[in-house]
Amino acid sequence: MVSAAHRASSVNAIIFDVDGVLTDGGLYRSDDGQEIKRFHATDGLGMRMLADAGVEIAIITGRTSDVVAHRCRELQIEHVYQGQKDKLGAFEALCEKLELPAAEFAYMGDDIIDLPVMKRVGLALTVPDACDEISAISHWTSTRQGGHGAAREACELLLKAKGLYGQAVSRYMK
Repeated sequence: MVSAAHRASSVNAIIFDVDGVLTDGGLYRSDDGQEIKRFHATDGLGMRMLADAGVEIAIITGRTSDVVAHRCRELQIEHVYQGQKDKLGAFEALCEKLELPAAEFAYMGDDIIDLPVMKRVGLALTVPDACDEISAISHWTSTRQGGHGAAREACELLLKAKGLYGQAVSRYMK
């Protein structure tokens, strides 16, 4: 069996789901109906370190949310696909856009809607409370829950497997 670290060494792009991966999965609404999401700061820094190391970052989410668009702009994430009920179609478009084969992608998801893409990528990542079907096909599971640093763990897995972790961290050690 090929280890997750070995698979990670070949990854040149990572896709994150939002609800349950970058957030805790809760759907919060203000009194006026505005959607509110809680993101973890360390996930954002992990994604920036990974992008700065040359790994493409993308978001594919089934829901559409202004707060997700705002967070992606903050993190300078260029590849954002919201409202994707067919995540596989978005994934195939991204493969074509980036001119990368499916084997060079990682995908971090937690629910059934993520299954078609996770079956195609070279590295399937998940969180501890993912549905059984996702847990069964994942190559790696974070120790932290979605919205609580799980994406940061995935970013560090990739950076370490590619031999880029020390370089990524050193810029903050000055």
